[in-house]
Amino acid sequence: MPNQLPTTYGQRLRIGYGWDSHEFKRGIPLKIGGVTLDHPRGLGGHSDGDVLLHAITDALLGAVAAPDIGSLFPPSDPQWKGADSAVFLREALQRVEAAGYAIANLDSTLILSEPKIGPHAGAIRARVSELLSIPPDAIGLKAKTPEGMGTDNAAIAHVTVLLEQRRNAAPQGRRSPRKQPR
Repeated sequence: MPNQLPTTYGQRLRIGYGWDSHEFKRGIPLKIGGVTLDHPRGLGGHSDGDVLLHAITDALLGAVAAPDIGSLFPPSDPQWKGADSAVFLREALQRVEAAGYAIANLDSTLILSEPKIGPHAGAIRARVSELLSIPPDAIGLKAKTPEGMGTDNAAIAHVTVLLEQRRNAAPQGRRSPRKQPR
């Protein structure tokens, strides 16, 4: 008899991946990771354009197989115009908690030509730590320049998150495994 996959999978750990990009525009503040950076151009988006928080939100939603950020907060809905991206992140965290998981750690990479992230990394890590209620040493934050990619007028964020099942909590929708025939 061919091998059959169990009806449950990856119950204890879940991995989520998210990414986002926005173009730089004049006349708007630059927000990355919930921190406003001093820069002459911000990131255009329907909300505040915070690429890092958007990518974190999508990584969390993906890890629990929830709809993505654009489905939950469509850019066509005027109520999200200029919205603080922390609102989106809170919704993703509620869905993670409702599914019975907690964040173990997060790793992120920002790709942008300017401003340099190094001088702001501590503040960004601290703000993300506060928003996610996880220690700063559970947050990886790296920045790269887009050398030769042709994306000098944009900021891009990639995020991977690891979720761990909370003790004494079963994820919603969990089914017991089928017994394999002998």
